[in-house]
Amino acid sequence: MSLCTIARRLCLSRLSSGSRLSTVWAHLYSTEAAKDTGTKKYKYPDVYDPYGPMPPPSEKVVDLADRIAALPPEEIKQIAPALLFRLNQEPPQAISGQGFSFGPQGGSGAGAAKAEEKKAEKTVFDVKLEKFEAAAKIKIIKEIRTFTDLGLKEAKELVEKAPVILKQSLTKEEAEAIIAKIKIAGGVAVME
Repeated sequence: MSLCTIARRLCLSRLSSGSRLSTVWAHLYSTEAAKDTGTKKYKYPDVYDPYGPMPPPSEKVVDLADRIAALPPEEIKQIAPALLFRLNQEPPQAISGQGFSFGPQGGSGAGAAKAEEKKAEKTVFDVKLEKFEAAAKIKIIKEIRTFTDLGLKEAKELVEKAPVILKQSLTKEEAEAIIAKIKIAGGVAVME
């Protein structure tokens, strides 16, 4: 049995005693009181008009609208500039797209020029081991251990994963020095 049912029964049993408080409790817990609240439902209008009701247009305006609707499309396009001129108003200004980036829009030449600028601006490089001679594997492992903090096992695993990035975030001079050392040891490394 729910709590509401118990409260209703208690209130109904007290109702016979004539207490005003029990009548209020019975009304609160009754389902009939919830159904009949006496509130009126608001009906929304079919079309919302934020400016409120407006008077109907005059005969002149209706006649003008009919005449504009009957014009060919070429002449309809001429109405707005003519009205702006007649009312001494400036035509609307075009919105500038300057400062917005819409991606590469030039030909392939513009994209190549941008790519060259990005390469010239690059200051941080990574060194990648492309390949190595099988006979030079031990020399390359020793060389990798000189410029990394790797142990023998980790350096060996790194070399066997080639092509792999050996060191990241280097200056151009540091990267070129490492590439030269790997080349002397018998491997091929590139700068990225």
